[in-house]
Amino acid sequence: MQQKVRFQIEGMTCQACASRIEKVLNKKDFVESAGVNFASEEAQVVFDDSQTSADDIAKIIEKTGYGAKEKTEEALPQPEETAHVSWRLWLLFAINVPFLIGMAGMMIGRHDWMIPPVWQFALASVVQLWLAVPFYKSAWASIKGGLANMDVLVTIGTVSIYLYSVYMLFFSPHAAHGMAHVYFEAGVMVIGFVSLGKFLEHRTKKSSLNSLGLLLKLTPTQVNVQRDGEWKQLPIDQVQIGDLIRANHGERIAADGIIESGSGWADESHLTGESNPEEKKAGGKVLAGALMTEGSVVYRATQLGSQTLLGDMMNALSEAQGSKAPIARVADKAAAVFVPAVVGIALLTFIATWLVKGDWTVALMHAVAVLVIACPCALGLATPAAIMVGMGKAVKHGIWFKDAAAMEEAAHVDAVVLDKTGTLTEGRPQVAAVYCAPDSGFDEDALYRIAAAVEQNAAHPLARAIVSAAQARGLEIPAAQNAQTVVGAGITAEVEGVGLVKAGKLDFAELTLPEFSDDVWRIASIVAVSANGKPIGAFALADALKADTAEAIGRLKKHGIDVYIMSGDNQGTVEYVAKQLGIAHAFGNMSPRDKAAEVQKLKAAGKTVAMVGDGINDAPALAAANVSFAMKGGADVAEHTASATLMQHSVNQLADALLVSQATLKNIKQNLFFAFFYNILGIPLAALGFLNPVIAGAAMAASSVSVLGNALRLKRVKIE
Repeated sequence: MQQKVRFQIEGMTCQACASRIEKVLNKKDFVESAGVNFASEEAQVVFDDSQTSADDIAKIIEKTGYGAKEKTEEALPQPEETAHVSWRLWLLFAINVPFLIGMAGMMIGRHDWMIPPVWQFALASVVQLWLAVPFYKSAWASIKGGLANMDVLVTIGTVSIYLYSVYMLFFSPHAAHGMAHVYFEAGVMVIGFVSLGKFLEHRTKKSSLNSLGLLLKLTPTQVNVQRDGEWKQLPIDQVQIGDLIRANHGERIAADGIIESGSGWADESHLTGESNPEEKKAGGKVLAGALMTEGSVVYRATQLGSQTLLGDMMNALSEAQGSKAPIARVADKAAAVFVPAVVGIALLTFIATWLVKGDWTVALMHAVAVLVIACPCALGLATPAAIMVGMGKAVKHGIWFKDAAAMEEAAHVDAVVLDKTGTLTEGRPQVAAVYCAPDSGFDEDALYRIAAAVEQNAAHPLARAIVSAAQARGLEIPAAQNAQTVVGAGITAEVEGVGLVKAGKLDFAELTLPEFSDDVWRIASIVAVSANGKPIGAFALADALKADTAEAIGRLKKHGIDVYIMSGDNQGTVEYVAKQLGIAHAFGNMSPRDKAAEVQKLKAAGKTVAMVGDGINDAPALAAANVSFAMKGGADVAEHTASATLMQHSVNQLADALLVSQATLKNIKQNLFFAFFYNILGIPLAALGFLNPVIAGAAMAASSVSVLGNALRLKRVKIE
């Protein structure tokens, strides 16, 4: 049986490291697929658990030279520790200071500012023989694994400079006359700049890219819990399901629960993306992380930790951010050959420069500059950094993407298929008119009782409306047995004292309606009823459009996205709704199979299709679409099938999802362009001698930070 497991990976220094782990895992017969995300430092592995275990896979990763810790969904993701400057980095800074002063002096003709060569050798030896050891270990582990990472380039470059300078200082013919040309400062400063770049990159990945830290802060650490009849302040980890918890004005809800007493208003925007507070009163639900903006409530905890909606969202976000988008393959392929190619270019640079200039010292500096300027890190970060920020932005808008591939596909959508009931409309239809068939033997109240008996076994909004209307009339609803749903048509049941009753579409109940003067029968949803094969009546149910539906359709059309309505409702009703919204493509009387077939037609015509729905009957079309969105709280099969979940039942949130995806893909392309352009421009400049190793080291460090900075711009992008 296939099982999916996630690992937190420690020790990766660039995309080549991630590629190496992927290569090792994907060679195993029992591994179905393995993907490693350099930005989130996470691996996701699908494997056959009858042949191996998660522990064995962790050991395989560890043998490649990296740490691996399994991530489980039983516990909430843990907050990342703030990255602090290590003593090693502080010492590197201190050693770099005299070299920086010396180089500044050399730029203005003051060569006497540089410390004596022997002191240069002493400080460079501390760096090269001690502080640079982590680079050597990483480089050696990478080479043993069959792939070369960034640290291989840094190691070759700085060791070459150091050994050359040692030779010139102590063994060259010029050494005795004090005329030796040494370049200890280049090696020291390259190690310093690259180490600083790694630190800034690590801190940005841990603190700025990931939105989990902000979500973790939504759960209070201390809560007021009733124990033994008294209110006590307890740590959140001591709270148990069933405990009574009090949340006052300005405090956050600690668990999902049911309100026992009190009232107020709670801000649940962290989950729904809806900025307006929700009213809370006895019998209602509260969600972990919500902020009480007014009032005070006492609620009973029903779900804790990872079992809450907040915990589910955090685990979903963590998994989605750790997945890889298809566009990342571009960087993966480049990173796989990047380091060997750079080493080859550096070697050619050394030979060519020596032949042209006849000075192997200059040739060495050019070759080292080529090694140092090359940066596979920027390539490796280009896609996952943007995905992490984009996923976080989507969650803030109440959108949960299952993985990075779904987000990338959503960015290409140019056709949206919408269900009507519950998607475009409120999903709370009301009975607007009733028709009793002549000579049926049933009056209006009897029609209500019989229909409600059957419909109380269905979850469709139209069914709930009929049951509610019957209850509002104070009617006694008879018992019904052997209820069976005919997908896309209706429902049947044996009603006590009546017999076999069908409720659903007109043809399902074999009812033909007469011509009505009232327009409601032409624009409303119709539920027909028959008893023992004889039509007995029908209900016309009207459902108001959601307040923001027209605005959402306008946003989609503004961005060149075609909109289609596909509904099981009658054609007249669907066309009426489409006319109100300015939608040109309206399809009614569609079965689940019809919807899926129409989606396939759109795809065959070259469209990238997004389907939105919330019912069981939407599942086939959701599966057929390129990318699909389910409404939270709809049918489980719809949520399971969909590529993403919308926390609000709003088409506006769908527009947000598509626009966030477009902004994220645009950012990825910018990052990839920058990473490729940087290397395409930087390597030739270094080879031709326009960049010395020190400047190359600083530029390499800056390239990764620049890519991360561009990804962070996504947080400020306006979605309109």
